[in-house]
Amino acid sequence: MFFNRSEPEPLYVSRTDDSNPLSSFSRHGFGLDDAYWPTLEHYFQGMKFIDPDQRAAIRNTASPVEAEQLAEKHAGAVRKDWKEIRQTVMTRGVYIKCRTHADVAEALLMTGTQKIVENSMYDYYWGCGRDGRGHNTYGKVLMSVRKKLETELTDE
Repeated sequence: MFFNRSEPEPLYVSRTDDSNPLSSFSRHGFGLDDAYWPTLEHYFQGMKFIDPDQRAAIRNTASPVEAEQLAEKHAGAVRKDWKEIRQTVMTRGVYIKCRTHADVAEALLMTGTQKIVENSMYDYYWGCGRDGRGHNTYGKVLMSVRKKLETELTDE
């Protein structure tokens, strides 16, 4: 006996895989909030801060890893409302990245109806966590942006 699976296998992505266009570390820069950001991760880390100098310092780091490290170094200065706005910030960044780079939008749209899972063993908010019980917020952001892009395509 065999089973007819109506849903495709989930697509596992890593935010830190800079070779994947769906990653926040991929080198697909974009302009948003009056600045050019070299990666989505630079934007996300920079937006943790109100201070324009802190944002600029993060924006000007050489890599997404360095952007993340600099933000962590100044964790005490993170904006008070960060937990409330972080998903919105990530969603805006992913959307603008897709609207800026057709190849990124195409890669996202090519996932079709697949569930997208951020495959992080340690991150239970953005990823699925070690045991798969994480919130998978990054995967949900990608699927939300995919839906918006699909809607825009049908409205054209």
